[in-house]
Amino acid sequence: MRLGLALATAFSILVSAPAMAQAIPRAAPTKAVTVEQLPPPRIADFSAEKATKAYLAEVAGPARERSDAYYEGRYVLLVVDALYAVVLSGLLLWLRVSAFMRNIAQGFTRSRFWQVPIYVVQYTVVVAVATFPLTVYEDFIREHYYGLSNQNFLAWLQDFGTNFGVTLASMLIFLTVLYAIIRRARRLWWMWASVIAVVYLIVAGAIAPIFIEPLYNHYEALKEGPLKTEILKLASANGIPADNVYEFDESRQDKRISANVSGMFGTTRISLNDNLLKRGNPREILAVMGHEMGHYVLDHGAIIITWLGLLYFLGFVFVNWGFDALAGLFGGNWDMRSIDDPAGLPLIVALATIFLFFTTPIQNTISRTIERQADIFGLNAARQPDGFATAMLKLSEYRKLDPSPFEEFLFYDHPSGRNRILMAMRWKAAHIDDPDVATGPVSPQ
Repeated sequence: MRLGLALATAFSILVSAPAMAQAIPRAAPTKAVTVEQLPPPRIADFSAEKATKAYLAEVAGPARERSDAYYEGRYVLLVVDALYAVVLSGLLLWLRVSAFMRNIAQGFTRSRFWQVPIYVVQYTVVVAVATFPLTVYEDFIREHYYGLSNQNFLAWLQDFGTNFGVTLASMLIFLTVLYAIIRRARRLWWMWASVIAVVYLIVAGAIAPIFIEPLYNHYEALKEGPLKTEILKLASANGIPADNVYEFDESRQDKRISANVSGMFGTTRISLNDNLLKRGNPREILAVMGHEMGHYVLDHGAIIITWLGLLYFLGFVFVNWGFDALAGLFGGNWDMRSIDDPAGLPLIVALATIFLFFTTPIQNTISRTIERQADIFGLNAARQPDGFATAMLKLSEYRKLDPSPFEEFLFYDHPSGRNRILMAMRWKAAHIDDPDVATGPVSPQ
């Protein structure tokens, strides 16, 4: 049996031998292969710090001196404006001008509700007249001195009148509601006032693109072309519900480049000014638009309203405490004792001014934080680090490029130009081998 098994096995091997021979692999033909050393990554040749210094060096001499002087002058004006507001409020109280305006309102009507708007109209006019010389200096003379304004005095005066009208309307609504709450809520008025302030900010944010901003500038659809297509593609890619891009004529007022994605609850609008269109190249425009879209996508409107709501809450608490203390001491001299008396509005304004002045670093920190977040978003969305850097150089016409860290903390509501350019160059260093970045502009070194 074993002999039969052996014969059968031998037979099967002989039969399958041809097939096995065909299946044996044979060496493929070969030829010489050239081996070359790959170039080292470009990141080794690119320094974000060197690029930043080179960009900053492009604004030097008189241009840098003028920019620094303009922005540093704002530090002084911040103090001057606060002192001016407090002193003016003190004069209205101690000279009993405020009490006199309250008495006029009472002469028109016995309704405490309607006395407030009558008083507010008088107050707004008096304050506008009293601050007019300072306003002319800050917004007209100084802007012309530094070469930033394009308006003659009549054109500026027209915008001043428009701004006065908007201010008066908003104060009439807000203060009339505020005093109604004060009369109703009494000791807890400050809590409800904070809620009303937040509601006011939300409504203002929603209606501004449609009803307020067109009062100052003419808006029209950006003409069709590659730039508009790219902006809308950028918006669509980031979930922004806009089917058009608008241009507005800020050049009639000044030389600043600007853009925004504004509105809420269906009033969203993508806008950029004609200065940006005329002075910026496509890379700069897309970089700026990416930043502005970042504010919208990251819900910065809601975030800033929330932070401001908390700040206003603390402010109203401070005002309530300060009003009770000062009215108790000097109310007889001012012919005003209770906070529900509109004659006490100058005291409320003075206390609010003091609070906002000393919380300026907090306000600026909140603003700088969301601006930095929008910068990062814009770099990732538009992928234009050099366009962003050169846009920041254009902003340096009215923003000091390289302040000290303490100076930036106190006075800057945006990151400094140096830090924004450095961020862009570090982003570029991290993406230096990406095809679109590698083939893009060469940063100065």
